[in-house]
Amino acid sequence: MKFFSAAALATIALLGVAACENQPAKNPLGYTEDAKRAYDEAMSRYNAHSWIEAQTLFREVKRKYSYSKYARQAELRIADADFEQEKFADAMREYKEFIHAHRSDAEDVAYARARMAEGTYAEIPESFLMPAAEERDQVSVVDAYKELKSYLTDYPDSKQSPHVRELLAQVLGRLVRHELYVARYYLDKDNYDATVARVEYALRSYAAGLEGLRNDAKQPSDLEAEALLLLGQTYLRMHKWDQARRAFETVLRGDPRSPLVARAVGYLAYLKQRGA
Repeated sequence: MKFFSAAALATIALLGVAACENQPAKNPLGYTEDAKRAYDEAMSRYNAHSWIEAQTLFREVKRKYSYSKYARQAELRIADADFEQEKFADAMREYKEFIHAHRSDAEDVAYARARMAEGTYAEIPESFLMPAAEERDQVSVVDAYKELKSYLTDYPDSKQSPHVRELLAQVLGRLVRHELYVARYYLDKDNYDATVARVEYALRSYAAGLEGLRNDAKQPSDLEAEALLLLGQTYLRMHKWDQARRAFETVLRGDPRSPLVARAVGYLAYLKQRGA
């Protein structure tokens, strides 16, 4: 018969205790209730905007109750806390890790994807020390556009989709304004062909990007009207009267109270007066 020393027996006992701590409770109902209680405590700190304390408690939920649904929710809330603190890089990394680990959890994956899309939008630089938005490099805006568009392609009817559509419309607006800024630069240089190319590209891109975002695609938005007005002005300089007229007439389909519509009316009156 083999005999164990007191020290060996003590070590075995400690290992048994440690192993038990990492296993679910024998009573599944009690385990779930404990997990919910710990999660709710963490949420109370989260709702109080005590982000660091909340994240610490959520990590405890993950560690102690890894077999419960609350562990998955805790992962998302940890990322959310970073997002709320504008730690977008950390938050997006955590959302990406969640998506990779829980691909079968469709609703929560859709939520994480939406937050990633919002994060790319939030990372677009805004500063009064920088040039006007349309004058800046548009790399971050293009990244946001791709992420938002990709989300809506995969989740057109999710809870987050209406908000993502609003962000996409804003991003599209910034991209179009950039194109119009460049078009005006070419117009100032009397490079009319380049001006027309930029405006037409902006109109095509905007119309394609807005597909499904607006109820009335026939009525031009203010941004489209601005682009059409610039296009008409360029055609006037090129003495392409018919193309100019068509551009101005399209502007008239917009809001009659818009000053852009009033300007288009003025240009059409000018064309009529000169018999063009």
